[in-house]
Amino acid sequence: MTGELTGQIAVVTGAGRGIGRALAIRFAQAGCEVAAVARTDGQLRETVEIIEAAGGRSIYVVADVTNPHAVQAMVQSVQADLGPIDLLINNAGRALAIGPIWEADPDEWWLDIETNLRGAFLCCRAVIPEMLVRQRGRIINIASGHALGPSPYFYSSSKAALLRLTDCLANELTLQEAGVRVFAVSPGMVETRMTEYLFTSDAGRKWLPQLANVPRGTTDRVVELAVLLASGSADVLSGRFIQIADNVLEMVQHVEKIRQQGLYSLRLHKLPGPNRP
Repeated sequence: MTGELTGQIAVVTGAGRGIGRALAIRFAQAGCEVAAVARTDGQLRETVEIIEAAGGRSIYVVADVTNPHAVQAMVQSVQADLGPIDLLINNAGRALAIGPIWEADPDEWWLDIETNLRGAFLCCRAVIPEMLVRQRGRIINIASGHALGPSPYFYSSSKAALLRLTDCLANELTLQEAGVRVFAVSPGMVETRMTEYLFTSDAGRKWLPQLANVPRGTTDRVVELAVLLASGSADVLSGRFIQIADNVLEMVQHVEKIRQQGLYSLRLHKLPGPNRP
């Protein structure tokens, strides 16, 4: 146990496998008591067993993050078992609607939106009231670099919306002088079951052949970035979108420029001229 976050209570969604499991394990190593959340009981049990075998403390809660009643019950359960929530990591994600809009299954597309955007919204909505009372808390939304440019599948739409949710929420919390910070993070192309589907499914091979040549990384860099943000070292960057290649400590040094120019966030850029601020 490294102890950077000793005594804090962390909730990690999508913690049954992949990036979510890696985040849960690393936050436990950093000294957190971790609530692992996902829809699959067996996978969550494995995550908790790994954490406890290493000497950490963890519980799991089976919950669908797209269901407001399930999310509220999950938060109440965590608070009862572990205590007030200090950290929320919105990692639960879905990417099954692959292809151009005229080919995509509308129900699959909407389920992607619900998981990636509504799920994060509901979890934020459930934990923030107690954070406001305590005047402390940090939220990390796992986003994607695909949000920043054209992409042939609609996962990108949900992740772009998640960036704006992060931005808007950070502004609202700043106005409240709440002491609560929120960030969006891109993990890069990590080898997980979700990305494997993009590479190997019929739709993936048809519409995303270029991904077959994209190097897949490990979870190491994103979990270290998440721990750094959770430590409070970059609170001045609340609301920003941070990718694993970014130098966070350098960003902190240039925070005024970042704010003035709207860097590390989604913005509409226009031609210079009259009435074009």
